[in-house]
Amino acid sequence: MLFSFDDFVLDTARRELRGPDGLVALEPQVFDLLAYLIHNRDRVVSKDDILAAVWQGRTVSDSTLATRINAARGAIGDSGEAQRLIKTLPRRGLRFVGIIREQAAPTSTPASTPTPDRPSIAVLPFANIGGDPEQDYFADGMVEEIITALSRLRWLSVIARNSSFAYKGQTIDSKQVGHALGARYVLEGSVRKAAQRVRISGRLIDAATGTHLWADRFDGTLADIFDLQDQVTSRVVGAIAPRLGKAEIERARRKPTENLDAYDYFLRGMAHLHRWTRADSDEALHHFRQAIVLDPNFAPAYGLAGRCYSQRKACGWEHDRQQETEEAERLAWLAAARGGDDPIALCTAGIVLAYVAGHLADGDALVDQALALDPNLAWAWVFGSWVKIWRGEADAALDRAARAQQLSPQDPEVLFFTQTATAYCHFLAGRYDTAAACARTAIRQWPDIRISLCVAAASCALAGHAGDARQLVAILRRLDPALRISDLADLFPFGRPDDRLLLAEGLRQAGLAA
Repeated sequence: MLFSFDDFVLDTARRELRGPDGLVALEPQVFDLLAYLIHNRDRVVSKDDILAAVWQGRTVSDSTLATRINAARGAIGDSGEAQRLIKTLPRRGLRFVGIIREQAAPTSTPASTPTPDRPSIAVLPFANIGGDPEQDYFADGMVEEIITALSRLRWLSVIARNSSFAYKGQTIDSKQVGHALGARYVLEGSVRKAAQRVRISGRLIDAATGTHLWADRFDGTLADIFDLQDQVTSRVVGAIAPRLGKAEIERARRKPTENLDAYDYFLRGMAHLHRWTRADSDEALHHFRQAIVLDPNFAPAYGLAGRCYSQRKACGWEHDRQQETEEAERLAWLAAARGGDDPIALCTAGIVLAYVAGHLADGDALVDQALALDPNLAWAWVFGSWVKIWRGEADAALDRAARAQQLSPQDPEVLFFTQTATAYCHFLAGRYDTAAACARTAIRQWPDIRISLCVAAASCALAGHAGDARQLVAILRRLDPALRISDLADLFPFGRPDDRLLLAEGLRQAGLAA
């Protein structure tokens, strides 16, 4: 059925909301809430009615419900102040008060759905291996939470719950399902309960080839079942998002150059950016600029182009420091302006503004916005840890670095930056031996990045390991013969002068020239 109101059309069969600018991205529960209100627009629906219909009677906090209501209003151009379409009746409930025009949806459907240009994933119902029907609600709830979390990834198209759940209880061929739903990837899994313990297994499959890209299992207790759902959702999304990104980068690399679109150029830029060489950094910037030319509103491309300049600064690859700082700042503000609801654009804009331009408060605020939009984005936690270090908030920085590593434990780049960030936190707190150990873990990942070598050398010197400190400074001199203590203010944008002075003293004792 199609429900038209204002400039919007709600298609309950396709689970789509179309607005004046095209499809409106909605989390599954927000869509269900909006559809329920429209279906029952002839009456006031209570909180209990909504919980029974949308959450199948599960206990949901008032803040969660309020967030979904606000999201539904925002999606259709309404607000809590205006209440033009969704009206709150105090102590009674909600009612949809807009004028609705109903019409039947087209009856003909294609045999298969074309795969969209951006990557798409279908999260299939998890099999209840134990056979206990009481566990069905847990398995289904787990899948719903994963769909909701994946829907926050703006670069990923997530097949709606109702389409995926049409396969519940069936023997599944992932290639056929991907073809039928237009999904490039399929996530399937199972839930097995034994006494008060539960095991959740998951598999990520390339639907075109049937190749398994990722598989893992998660164990927990049923003492707090909803907390367990949240934990597993976070770990699954944190694990598969990087795998999806890598698979997409590989797909773009195989695509003929003459057929590249903005997204392909963006993916190729990502591949070069993560290699951390001077030539690759230049090549990454070229690809991101090509993406911007083809799509001037592609917010993440602006953010990642700015990050190329951040990478150049960290490694001493700058050609013209003043010009590159100004350009990086320009790109970061454009990323934030064009990507106000895109966590990748916001967190990359935040790290560029903080590290390259020195705008710590602005950078911190943008990273926080990104984390509010997608709390499972490991890189937002990485960038957030560094901004907190420069703002002198070591405890918050430690927590963010740990969270990033928990979300992406197999990514060597994440490990490098979280271990280096952890080293700086311990260093600034006076725990020099611990700082040196963390820095050495980072250096084993990448042995020629200045930021880790600096904290390792300073930590060793202040811990009394003079020989180790001198060896590390010798490596620094080989990488950057011109590096001096006087350069630290630019290389490390510490907001507190005492933090910069402590690092300078450690490097002075290690033998770095003034």
